[in-house]
Amino acid sequence: MKRILTFCTLLFLTATSSFDQLNTNIKPYYTRTDFQFSSPGALKFGLYGYDNPSLLTYVREPDLLFSWSDNGNRVFDFNRWGLFAAVPNFGFGVVREKLLSDYVADYTVSTGVGDRSFSTGISYNWTSTNNALLDRSDLFTIGALARPMPFISVGANYTSALNVKGWEAVGEIGLRPFGDEVVTAFADYVLHRTPQFNKDFWSAGVVLEALPGIRITGRYFDTKAFNIGFQFSLGNAGVETQSHYNTSGKYSYNSYGVRLGAFDRTVMGKIFPVKPKYVDLDFNGRIDYQGFEIFDNTKTLTSLLSLIENAKNDPAVGGIAINTSGMNVDREKLWEIREKLKEFKSLGKKVIIFIDRGNIDLYHFASVADKIVMDPIGSLMLEGYLMGRTYLKGTLEKIGLGFEEWRFFKYKSANESYSHDRMSEADREQRQAIINDWYAIAKTDICEARKLSTEQFDSLINNKVMFLAQDAKELGLVDSLGRWDVVVSIVKAETAEENGFMPAKSLSAFHEPLDAQWSEPPKIAVIYMLGACAMDEGINARSLVKVVEGAVNNSQIKAIVLRIDSPGGDGLASDYIAEAMRNAKGKKPIIVSQGFVAASGGYWLSMYADTIVAAPGTITGSIGVIGGWMYNKNLKETLGMSTDFVKAGDHADLGFGFQLPFIGLGIPDRNLTTEEHGVMEYSIKSMYKEFVTKVSVGRKMSYEQIDSIGQGRVWSGLDGKQNGLVDVLGGMETAISIAKERAGIPKDQKVTIVEMPKKGLFDFSTLMPKFFGIETKSMSDPAIDMLKFRLQHNGEPLPMLPLEESLMMPAE
Repeated sequence: MKRILTFCTLLFLTATSSFDQLNTNIKPYYTRTDFQFSSPGALKFGLYGYDNPSLLTYVREPDLLFSWSDNGNRVFDFNRWGLFAAVPNFGFGVVREKLLSDYVADYTVSTGVGDRSFSTGISYNWTSTNNALLDRSDLFTIGALARPMPFISVGANYTSALNVKGWEAVGEIGLRPFGDEVVTAFADYVLHRTPQFNKDFWSAGVVLEALPGIRITGRYFDTKAFNIGFQFSLGNAGVETQSHYNTSGKYSYNSYGVRLGAFDRTVMGKIFPVKPKYVDLDFNGRIDYQGFEIFDNTKTLTSLLSLIENAKNDPAVGGIAINTSGMNVDREKLWEIREKLKEFKSLGKKVIIFIDRGNIDLYHFASVADKIVMDPIGSLMLEGYLMGRTYLKGTLEKIGLGFEEWRFFKYKSANESYSHDRMSEADREQRQAIINDWYAIAKTDICEARKLSTEQFDSLINNKVMFLAQDAKELGLVDSLGRWDVVVSIVKAETAEENGFMPAKSLSAFHEPLDAQWSEPPKIAVIYMLGACAMDEGINARSLVKVVEGAVNNSQIKAIVLRIDSPGGDGLASDYIAEAMRNAKGKKPIIVSQGFVAASGGYWLSMYADTIVAAPGTITGSIGVIGGWMYNKNLKETLGMSTDFVKAGDHADLGFGFQLPFIGLGIPDRNLTTEEHGVMEYSIKSMYKEFVTKVSVGRKMSYEQIDSIGQGRVWSGLDGKQNGLVDVLGGMETAISIAKERAGIPKDQKVTIVEMPKKGLFDFSTLMPKFFGIETKSMSDPAIDMLKFRLQHNGEPLPMLPLEESLMMPAE
């Protein structure tokens, strides 16, 4: 046995194929992993966890590699072969070889977790053989991989024999001078410690990938042996070969490999370009900011914008076909998606949109298409734009409730619904200006897209209004009549293929291998502030401020985008968030993206941002404060109710009253005294002064400038850009681009968008009807909810929009 061991040791030192015959507790690293082309961290995923299990973090799709060596003889000599397979985070490998007239199989199962900056993994290895002389101990390996930046990769793994003494440690380093896969230099060092064999080894080399998927490798060992390898990727398959040279520089043997499964970079698309197809997008259902993790079919704005961006950059995509039937989305989000489709078309790609019935918002969106297909039984309403209100003054009087409006600023009309029976002139003025802008935006876009004159557009709106499908076709509003099968026919003609569609999930961006860039891409946080400004509902300021502060203090997040869709509400809630933003000034870029409405308290949330981005039709501004008091006149008595109390303090009964049964609304018994009125007026005017002062600081404008465009007036995004309340016109994607630039991230650098706060696992309210037999969602009415909110803050100064704008908010 001693002679055999000595003989095997000598053969090991010459790094020949007989290296395998060394019977140690742990098979030496370079022998165990001789199908490697480089150090595992330098090239793709190594051997799928067989070498360093932490690399399994980089596996994005199922992949399979079959390798074999010819021992210097025939190419298809399978006396030594390996099968390596992986799915995300899990790997399996087996190497089978013939030794001493018998076969030995080494099996490994492995798992890895982490991200592209740091990951760890473990593996378990065991041997199967009928020859006791060839049996080896089971092995346990723990590995780690650190890639703090795109230029460097540092890996290590430690292997321990479980049944006997012995261990092995491997350290490796990879360097990418250009920060990409084109050139990778590597080196590794091995400490092998077993009773039979005690030695250190090292190797170094380089991987070159001048063309996508075509790789040349070279690796030099401390024994003066060396390998030269070549890999050629076909996309979802690939072939490889490696020549092994011994310590004398003489050719020893070749190894080969065939890979199948995950997509890999390749030049095949440029050599044999595929015929572009159309991506099929079904917009049926709700389009919102966020969805629950499971059991939720909501399509999110960021995912749709990202999908269109990926389709734009994919050479396999020639167009997008969109089915809008059953779509549920607000005007501003539609505008953002429309703008992205315009960008998509700028590369010569086509857009087809199917509509069945809709209004001017839908048609404005659809007009971006090269072809609009309309259902033959569908209809189109081009009714223009309107903003209106329901006035409850007479209703309150009839039921015995009083309401007093405390209004000290011309345009702050939030309480007119309760105190007026028609619009004030100031409210009419500001609303008319906004809908005029909405009309102008749609008019400009539709006329440009459909080649209509402005006179034709006005005539269609003012003289036609309603269009059946045939009318719309004859007037040039749509191009074809039919259902989705007509879209299929158009795509078939455009692509000259029986099936001209490709699913969105097949876009190349969703399959790109993660090894092209080491380390996690820079992160940008998108923090959603949706609904009424309140401490424990709506934007949930009490918890949201912790989210903002956490993002500011997270070193991995390079910039923050706040997406605001809020009509305002409680000034305290707004200021919680605003102060957190002000404290973050200078620490990292903070960009605000305003959605459909970001006014009053919603603008308070925005004012300290480095840049404010708004869509042209966004409702913004409304820098003002309003107050009001609802109280009992005779409703309590009509209902046969009474109240009584004892008090200590002259004003202790202010706000005391009766509770309306069933709906839980508390109504104060009395109106305010003259003294109390004076206190409320002072409070409202003081808060307004503070609001204007804060905005002037945030916007770097004078108090007088802000006051002149304040007074509670709402503005469109277009007007906000003119008067200084808005910096840039655009949407979410514009805000993210600005955030990247401010953070010093190159324009073409990919980033990871981290959306906060999370919506939750799933909507538990969907289970309520099953538990109680009652459809609980139907019991919640937005108007009642808003009235409750007003009564909860009865008498408080509120930076808030009117009820109607509040009800325009997307349900969250």
